[in-house]
Amino acid sequence: MTGNGSSPGGADEAPDGMGTLYVVGIGPGLPHAMTQRARDVIRHADCVIASNLYQEFLRRDGTIPPESRTEDAAATDGGAAVGSVDDSTDHAGWTVGNVGTHPDGETVEIVRSSMGQQIELAREAFERVRDGQDVAHVSGGDPNVYGKSDLVYLMADEDDADDVPIEIVPGVTAALGGAAMVGAPLSNDFCTISLSDKWRGWEEIAEKLRAAAVSDFSIVLYNCWRDYERAIEVLREHRTDGAPVAIVNDAGRGEAGRNLDDETYMLTTLGEATDHDDEVGGMGTSLIVGTHETEVWENDYDQFLVTPRGGRDVDDF
Repeated sequence: MTGNGSSPGGADEAPDGMGTLYVVGIGPGLPHAMTQRARDVIRHADCVIASNLYQEFLRRDGTIPPESRTEDAAATDGGAAVGSVDDSTDHAGWTVGNVGTHPDGETVEIVRSSMGQQIELAREAFERVRDGQDVAHVSGGDPNVYGKSDLVYLMADEDDADDVPIEIVPGVTAALGGAAMVGAPLSNDFCTISLSDKWRGWEEIAEKLRAAAVSDFSIVLYNCWRDYERAIEVLREHRTDGAPVAIVNDAGRGEAGRNLDDETYMLTTLGEATDHDDEVGGMGTSLIVGTHETEVWENDYDQFLVTPRGGRDVDDF
């Protein structure tokens, strides 16, 4: 079977009256770092599901209406204010959000997303799509990189929601945003590893770390607020202490960072990375670990990390 059609996810083939569920990656969340596709999908969605932080970011350029143009949906018509919704449908049990109105009169229902509600919100999104709504389920970074896309597909399988068109809208990941900040550390083979042990044990994580270190991948560590010191010790078993490391906070968020002092990075080495615990600020921290080929390059303004592709030099171009 092969995919086809101008619209990924089956929206072109869906019956009349069916909406589409978009899982939208917004990168770091600020308007300048979103793709045009992500902005367009969110701007014209009937329902946007997003955390309070991402709602704040999306209001900055009017991707969703400002709070001054938003009111409690319960004060209007119980959340059925969006024009594409069939008002005859029973919406009992749906999360009541806020209805925002864009300057052109287009309305959108904005539903708060939180960590403990993801299953319920996915099920509700399926019903909204069946009711004719285009739903934008917002994910930071890219939905396929520790985001929400897998949950949506797993829930669709669990709930027999194979009639619901689903499209994944990609976004800039923390790995790519952080790499851009520090130069060119990922120009050769690289991998990402999450240190979160919520769904898997530490031994599995450590095994992946060892394999990546032995294979000489540049490595981007996510969820560094969990056991990053242990991760560094595992990497040091198979990689020189002199390997360059970048500690990146809130890549792509500029002055809107939430970890430390907004968007920051510092360069150190694998052997000294754990000496900088004060630079590991929270969920917005990523560590980029270079290889034996990664070098620190300096110009008149700053220092950067560069990992040559395949060890090539200028003559190879």
